Amino acid sequence: MIRTSGELRMSNFLLWQVAFTELVFDPHLWPDYGKDHFVEALVVFQQRHRRFGGQQA
Repeated sequence: MIRTSGELRMSNFLLWQVAFTELVFDPHLWPDYGKDHFVEALVVFQQRHRRFGGQQA
């Protein structure tokens, strides 16, 4: 999920709605958010190792 405006809070989201969700916090405001920002968020997502709540052994 991409959160724009640089806010690092998740107000109004229920915990079970964001369980195992990968979060990207982008400093740009929504009207200024463009294709380049979206592609950058996708690259960040592709570089992550998802564990779905599991811990490293």
